[in-house]
Amino acid sequence: MNTIPVPDLPRLPLPVRVLFTGYLLAVGVGLLIAGAQIMLTHGMADGKPGLSIDDIVYSYHGNRTNTRLESALNGSMQGYAPDEERRTLIDWARRGAPASDWEPTIQPIVQQHCVACHSTTPGLADFNRLANLQERADIDTGPSIASLTRVSHIHLFGITMLFFGVGLIFAFARGFDPIFKSLLIAAPFAFLILDVAAWWLTKWQPGFGWLVMFGGFGYSVASTVMIFTSLYQMWLLRVPATEARWDVMPTGQGSSQR
Repeated sequence: MNTIPVPDLPRLPLPVRVLFTGYLLAVGVGLLIAGAQIMLTHGMADGKPGLSIDDIVYSYHGNRTNTRLESALNGSMQGYAPDEERRTLIDWARRGAPASDWEPTIQPIVQQHCVACHSTTPGLADFNRLANLQERADIDTGPSIASLTRVSHIHLFGITMLFFGVGLIFAFARGFDPIFKSLLIAAPFAFLILDVAAWWLTKWQPGFGWLVMFGGFGYSVASTVMIFTSLYQMWLLRVPATEARWDVMPTGQGSSQR
């Protein structure tokens, strides 16, 4: 029975290897920057550097001993205003965010440190309006259902396409058992779905916070293995001269069998 030869990574034409390499490098750098962004936002939710279970819980379930404004000012927004002015805003929120303090005390601080982003950035509340700031002076229950829905669908659609490309390239890797290769290709998608599902579970019950870390760690490891393996095989793995062309099957996999 004749079989159609299938190209593998070491024997791909140079232009294809360049195309695949550019994609993998861009995705790899993007994943690193995404990790840094997580450390600078979620990683500061408890006011301490480094990602912890408390950070995850505060990010999705909320810190229900504080107002939302206080949690933000002690967490991801900590570096955007001096300590004294942050304490003024926190004290105002704890006192119920009275409107009488807005013009003489609170508005000047907000104008100086907050509205540069919280008036021009899509998705962020306009802090030129007192009512928007007062809404964040209630108990921190984490992101709203509407916000979590928006982030979830963006996360699923966007990252799924990245993993599709990485998996498609890795599918041409040689030297792997087909079952193991298939499981590795499927792993990032499974961990991604688990990660997003864990956001919702943690919103409901903080004990699920560890699942968020497990899901994110899982798809990061799986995609990293595929990226480095693909780059290695395309540029560093040497094949015998008899296999230099992609339309010649590797030894032991003759192009025709009976």
